[in-house]
Amino acid sequence: MVTLAEVAQHAGVSASTVSYVLSGKRSISAPTRERVELSIQQLGYHPNAGARALASSRSNIIALMVPLRTDMYVPVMMEIAIAVATTARTHGYDVLLLTGEEGPAAVRRIAGSSLADALILMDVELHDERLPVLRDTERAAVLIGLPADVAGLTCVDLDFEATGALCLDHLAGLGHREVAVIGEAPAVYERHTGFAERTIDGIRAKARETGVTVLHRPCEGGYAAMAQTLSRIFDERPATTGFIVQNESAVEPLLNLLQQQGRAVPEDVSVVAVCPEQVAAQASVRLTSVAIPAQEMGRRAVELVVARLTGCGKDEVELIAPELTIRASTGPAPAV
Repeated sequence: MVTLAEVAQHAGVSASTVSYVLSGKRSISAPTRERVELSIQQLGYHPNAGARALASSRSNIIALMVPLRTDMYVPVMMEIAIAVATTARTHGYDVLLLTGEEGPAAVRRIAGSSLADALILMDVELHDERLPVLRDTERAAVLIGLPADVAGLTCVDLDFEATGALCLDHLAGLGHREVAVIGEAPAVYERHTGFAERTIDGIRAKARETGVTVLHRPCEGGYAAMAQTLSRIFDERPATTGFIVQNESAVEPLLNLLQQQGRAVPEDVSVVAVCPEQVAAQASVRLTSVAIPAQEMGRRAVELVVARLTGCGKDEVELIAPELTIRASTGPAPAV
C-alpha cells in the first residue's frame, strides 16, 4: 500500500504539503498542488478515510434519504439514487442510503452525529415533516422535489406544473375537449407528495385556459385497478378522448384495456404519459410522453450539495424544463 511519505518523495515535497493538498486546510500554489495530485494519481494513493475524517472533521459521506414505499415507482427512485452515488464519487464522497420512513427522526440522527456531511432528501411532500428539522440544522442539504414553502432551502426537480400544462396543451391542440388524468395511487395524493400535486395543478390551470374538461382519478396501478378506474371514467365522462397518465404501472394495463374495448390508439383515444423514456418507448403503443430526467436530477442534487459544502452554494430552486416527445399514441380528436 502506497504511503503519504512515498507520495511526498515522488512529488518532491514534504509530507505536510501532501497532507495540506488532501485536506485543503492551507493554500498551496497551483503548480505544487498539480504535482502532488499527479503523484497521487500515478502511485494510486488512497488516503485512509478514517484518519482523513478525524483530521478534517468531515466524513466525506452524503446521506441520501429515499423512503421506498410500495405506492411509488421504485425504478425511477433507484435511477436517481444511482446517479447521486456515481456523481458523489466523482467529487470524493460516498453515499449513505437511508430507505426507511423515519422522517424527522432520521434528519435529527444525521444532523446530531458525524455520520454524514450533508443530506439529500427525496420523495418530498408539500408540507414535509422533515423540513422544520432540516431548517434548524447547519448540515448542508438539497431536496430532490419541491415543497410548498422553499424559503431557506435548495431544491432541484422537474418542473411538474409545466409538465402537466404541456401534456394538456398538446391534447387541447389536437382538438380533445374531454381529458381524463390517471394519477398515482391515492396514498400519494393523501400525503400531498409534491410532484403529483404540482402536475395536476398544471393540468387544471391549462384546462381552464383552453376550455378543456378534466377528470382526475388516482389509480393503484395494475390490471384490476386500471380496469375499475377506466370503467368509472367512461361511466362519468363517456365522451373522453384524451388521457394523461402519471402512473407507470398503469400504462400497459390502460393500453390493453382500450384495445379490448375496441378503442383504437390514437384514432379513437389519445394517450400522453409522464414516465421514464424507456417505459414510453417500449409500450405496446409507443407513447407521447414527458420523460423523468432522473439522472439529471440526481447529478444536479450532488453538485448543489457539494457547492454548499465548499461554501459556494446558496438557497435556490432549480427547475428542469419538461420536453414533450411526440410518438404514436396521440392524434387528432375523432370527429363527433
